[in-house]
Amino acid sequence: MRLIELGLTPYQQAWDLQREIFRGVIAGDEDDTLILVEHPHVYTFGRGADMANFLLSDEKLREIGAEKFEIERGGDVTYHGPGQLVGYPILNLAHFKEDLGWYLRALEETIIEVLRSYSIEGFRIPGRTGVWVGASGNEEKICAIGVHTSRWCTMHGFAFNVNTDLTYFEYIVPCGISDRGVTSLEKLLGNAIPIDEAIGRYVEAFESVFSVTFEASILQK
Repeated sequence: MRLIELGLTPYQQAWDLQREIFRGVIAGDEDDTLILVEHPHVYTFGRGADMANFLLSDEKLREIGAEKFEIERGGDVTYHGPGQLVGYPILNLAHFKEDLGWYLRALEETIIEVLRSYSIEGFRIPGRTGVWVGASGNEEKICAIGVHTSRWCTMHGFAFNVNTDLTYFEYIVPCGISDRGVTSLEKLLGNAIPIDEAIGRYVEAFESVFSVTFEASILQK
């Protein structure tokens, strides 16, 4: 597989790159690819998102320095920003397993493995895609997942709160879930985590869960 690290990159630029590679993977002209990136402040809306879960006026959106995009992934509204590790696996599932449920659980498992490396228990909640931490009845989401597939090829992916400014989640009902909060690795551990460290641990977890090796790492910062 190919690994591309973009660093802090505007959403539109990363989205354009995703779609270009996605078309190539469908056509068989591109290798399976994992893009890892951080974004400036941005809100994205999946197909069928309930706009009532977005609590900002356009004026307030400009005031807090954020953008918004309606995109082709599943799921509701979510937030991306600096300090959040966003991953876009662009894969032909024929090379793995043609099963979307399996793929989503595998993505969750990569995050659970990273959390385990920090001695944090991450887990799933049935019926709610993503990864959660905390005590029963007081769970908080630490990673949101939303994907798009066509011809068993994937795009979009996950958003893992590493050092994320969680105040930006106050302007939305994250993923349409109003009865649970969000958290970050920084909040759980009490100190910021070097993003390169988190990336390194994530890459190892992805290789383990998907049984792949990244043969090429392209750094585009």
